[in-house]
Amino acid sequence: MFRTIKEDIQTVFAKDPAARNALEILLCYPGLHALWHHRVAHWFWRHKLRLLGRLLSHISRFLTGIEIHPGARIGRRFFIDHGMAVVIGETAEIGDDVLLYQGVVLGGTSPEKKKRHPTVGNGVVIGAGAIVLGPITIGEGSRIGAGSVVIQPVPANCTVVGVPGRVVRKEGVPVPQLEHARLPDPIEDVIHDILERQHRLEESLEQLRTAVSDPSLAMRDGSGI
Repeated sequence: MFRTIKEDIQTVFAKDPAARNALEILLCYPGLHALWHHRVAHWFWRHKLRLLGRLLSHISRFLTGIEIHPGARIGRRFFIDHGMAVVIGETAEIGDDVLLYQGVVLGGTSPEKKKRHPTVGNGVVIGAGAIVLGPITIGEGSRIGAGSVVIQPVPANCTVVGVPGRVVRKEGVPVPQLEHARLPDPIEDVIHDILERQHRLEESLEQLRTAVSDPSLAMRDGSGI
């Protein structure tokens, strides 16, 4: 148990540059408190003490602002930075070395009692306010940009941005540490392409208008119609 607590504290040091010392982490990190509460609640849940698990989960939500269903499965070196309004559903599965920021939702899309929440692979980072819905898989090493809404599976080592989330593939190369100010914007790329085509079309129309208004000029430059 003490080895696990030590690993949790080391994880905070590794993932949050604001962390100064172990005592501060023990007292002032609600994401860490929520994780420890969840481990106990999950133990109750697995041993069929479902009401006790839900009650502890509810108390943890009141104390930390983070809601983790006791049925969710969470791997090692998991960290929630800041954490307020994070929601992790019952059938969610989270791998090792995953980082979540505030406002992240791992939600379900079905009222049926089956797998209905996301599976998050090892080393995934999910930015502030991102929503991941349904029994989809987020591949290892992928990054979900802040405010994105992800409803389709994400391959490994990719970055997802936008609403709905769109994948920017980085085939064979792990995506570098997520920097929200430098995220690619596929919507902006599409708009830029449309404006370029519009510009070329306007140039062609202007040439055609010139040719119609002055046929002799069109004959001299070989562009007559």
